Amino acid sequence: MADPRVASSLAWLEKRSSKSIRVGMLRYGIPNERALGVRMGDIQKLGKQLGRDHALALELWKTGVYEARMLCAYVDELDKVTPARMDAQARDFDNWAICDTLCFALWVRSPHALGKIDKWASHRGEFVKRAAFALLACAALKNKDIPDAAFKLIETAATDERNFVKKAVNWALRGVGERNARLNAAAVALAKKLGKSDAAAPRWIGKDALRQLSTPATLKRLARKS
Repeated sequence: MADPRVASSLAWLEKRSSKSIRVGMLRYGIPNERALGVRMGDIQKLGKQLGRDHALALELWKTGVYEARMLCAYVDELDKVTPARMDAQARDFDNWAICDTLCFALWVRSPHALGKIDKWASHRGEFVKRAAFALLACAALKNKDIPDAAFKLIETAATDERNFVKKAVNWALRGVGERNARLNAAAVALAKKLGKSDAAAPRWIGKDALRQLSTPATLKRLARKS
């Protein structure tokens, strides 16, 4: 731990930790063995105080501490995030929260994001595969380019029964389908197809997505965009 800011950051976080928060993480499927139990707002606050620093982000990640790794999303420098770095961090994921935070707060703005969606969509690792569809959902939300093969990737991955994968696939289908009227029509068609599946995962993904994609509020909002 060569950078003294790592130790001071961990000390800062420790002062704001709470046993109840740490215990509560388990209810949301987040392992807490390497966690301090700090509110997300405090993590983001410390990130703003530290500023962008790629070298510091590398050292924070190496600690393995949940909150320190979450900080990386707010500390790392986007132009220094390489495809190899993204691959390495994705392989380290052991929970959905760090995965989603890096995707939403950092990686979605990377020029490498679309390539990773395509690469990770068929990955064997649960959280690496989740990252593909979290990135796709974030890209739709943040008005970034969407891969031409987005619906094919979603349909293929919908058969994955693993909880954190199927939830991300569902998120991606809903996100892309709320982008505009054209994509909504395609997403609704896929949701209906998945909803008729005999398998549990695609059936749940399809029916759940369809409920959101076909609401009057969603259709009205998309009509205003046309």
